[in-house]
Amino acid sequence: MRIGILGGTGPAGRALAVRLASVGYDTVVGSRSAERAEEICEGLLREWPQHDMALSGAANPGAAACDVVVVATPWDAAAATAATVADQLADKVVISMANALIKVGREFQPLLPPRGSVAASVQAVVPQARVSATLHHVPAHDLGDLHRPVDSDVLVCSDHSDAMATTIEIMNRLPGVRALDAGPLSGATPVEAFTAVLLQLNVRYKTRVAVRFTGLDTEAD
Repeated sequence: MRIGILGGTGPAGRALAVRLASVGYDTVVGSRSAERAEEICEGLLREWPQHDMALSGAANPGAAACDVVVVATPWDAAAATAATVADQLADKVVISMANALIKVGREFQPLLPPRGSVAASVQAVVPQARVSATLHHVPAHDLGDLHRPVDSDVLVCSDHSDAMATTIEIMNRLPGVRALDAGPLSGATPVEAFTAVLLQLNVRYKTRVAVRFTGLDTEAD
C-alpha cells in the first residue's frame, strides 16, 4: 500500500509521513512544490538514519496518485486542496486529520466549518472518494517522535465501511495506537471540536495529554 499525504510538508504531515514510513508503508509527501517536498523527505531521512524508510516527495498530484491519501493541510485549506486533485481521489480512501480551531489569548476555541467538520467539507468536494476522519487528538510532536510509541487511542469516523476498515488497519500499525470505530462521518464534528479541550488541558497542566478509553472489549469485534 502506498500512502500519499497532501500538504505533507507541515508539522502534522511531516510527523505522519515519518511514522508511516517507519512501519513499512511506502509514503509520498505531497506539496504545492515538489522541490519542497523532496527537501522535507531528505531532512527526515537524515534525522532518522537508523530506520529503513520508503519516503519520497512529489507535488500534490503525485501524492494523490497513491492508493490511500491523507489530507494533512491546515484545516482551512483541506477542502480546497482536495478539490484540486478530485479526479485522482475518486474511488479512493481519503483520510482527513485536521481540526478547525482558533487561539484567542490563552484559550483554544473550536470553529464550525460550513458542513460541520473539516472531514465533511472534504467529503463534499470529493464525493466520489470515501472519506474517513482520524488522528485529531494526537500532537504532531508525539506522532513524529520515533523514539517513543504514540501511546493514544484514536477515533475513526466514516460513512464507508471499507474506509473505516482501511483507516483502522493503518492506525493500528502505529506503535502504541489503538484505533476505534467511532461511527459515521457526522461524528467528526464533536471529535474535531474536542481537540480544543485537550489543548486547553495541555496549557493548564503544562503537559501533553493522550486519550485512552476504558471498558472497551475490542477483541470481541
